[in-house]
Amino acid sequence: MTVAHPRRFRNQLTAQSILDQVVRTREIHMVTLNRYRYSEQRSCKDLTDLIERLDGQPRELIKELSHHVADEARHACWLTDLLYDLGEDLGTPPGSSYINEFERLIKNNAALDLEDTVIESLAAINVTEKRGCEYFSAHIKALKSADQTSENIKIRETIEKIMPEEVGHVRWGNRKLAEIAHKSPEHKLKVDTAKRKYMAIEQAAFESGMDIMAGAEFRRLENLMKVVNTLPVWQRPQYLMEHLPETIIAPELQKTRVEMMQKAWQRDPVNFVQKFIPMFFSADLSGAQKATNK
Repeated sequence: MTVAHPRRFRNQLTAQSILDQVVRTREIHMVTLNRYRYSEQRSCKDLTDLIERLDGQPRELIKELSHHVADEARHACWLTDLLYDLGEDLGTPPGSSYINEFERLIKNNAALDLEDTVIESLAAINVTEKRGCEYFSAHIKALKSADQTSENIKIRETIEKIMPEEVGHVRWGNRKLAEIAHKSPEHKLKVDTAKRKYMAIEQAAFESGMDIMAGAEFRRLENLMKVVNTLPVWQRPQYLMEHLPETIIAPELQKTRVEMMQKAWQRDPVNFVQKFIPMFFSADLSGAQKATNK
């Protein structure tokens, strides 16, 4: 059976290398925590929408999803309390939204029966939970290596409370998908296909939230084509035409670029001209992040 694991950003930056940088700059660290909070909060809404769409069947899955909602709500509360106590922002995080891009890419007009809806929903949940576990684990490790301030300790303890339940969600998803796959060769094919599809969608959404450098539109198109290639041949033209315009125009990307450039200019005009602009056109994301963080 297909095993879906998050991949590095552009096959280069690991979660650990990213989080090691994040914890060194308080402003970026707080935005990252707020993104966690927003994601957990948004998961409650998305899971509730799924429960309503399934309309009571299958009964066991409805029960399990309701418990999943409770877990995500608890995580959102813990992160909200943390940010509140630190005097930080509780609004919608700035920048490109991983969640919005993920939801944009899963939209298509293909009608699904109940069984296919369950398989695709479980695959989507599973791959995003794996990304969350990867980042929480890297964040905890980065904080253990950082200065042991009272703030860093408090942040680490909050993430450590969340981590075991997120791991439990991944194991639950793995188990549910395996149970379906074991029913028949046809079911196994459906599960493997859904895993490949949502692994491609998740990677595209993840990279869209990270990559704002020159040429990002073409890299988004490349990732869109990887998603298209996971679909049945007869669905590909319609899916491509529905998602191509926003992938190329990418209004959220343009807004994020302007905000990032303004911030880099305000902090250090000389650094902006000498370092940020060359990094932007060389698509060096890690270097650009360092330039804007100074």
